[in-house]
Amino acid sequence: MQRVFLGILALAALVAVGGCDNELENLTPTEPAPTTTDTFTGSISVNGGMSHTFPIAAAGTVTATLTEVTPDNAAVVGFALGRWNASSSFCEQIIPKDDAVQGQILTGNVAGLGTLCARIYDTGKLTAPISYTVTVVHP
Repeated sequence: MQRVFLGILALAALVAVGGCDNELENLTPTEPAPTTTDTFTGSISVNGGMSHTFPIAAAGTVTATLTEVTPDNAAVVGFALGRWNASSSFCEQIIPKDDAVQGQILTGNVAGLGTLCARIYDTGKLTAPISYTVTVVHP
């Protein structure tokens, strides 16, 4: 009698475990938020700077790359990600890198909607104007 009971208990456990697998297959995976890529170009002079704004549509990761600096790709500049302050038209730097060179990547996380900015600026090391390209990937 005990063998029959244990056999039924084992069979019931197999059916219960087998049923769990089917439920997991029906779950929908979470989709990552879509991203947008913005490319900004410009030039700065000695002691100059420039900010570029971009909208954030959802929480997620923001990556800014100092893609190109010409005519001297070894020029050292300031490069930052920040929050745009519309009332004062100012880029509040949150992630600054005061010794950035071509190829520098800045990464940060945002919690939700808003307007952010990428800023490039002379930190006293430029001896001539430069042109630049900045690429930003954001939600």
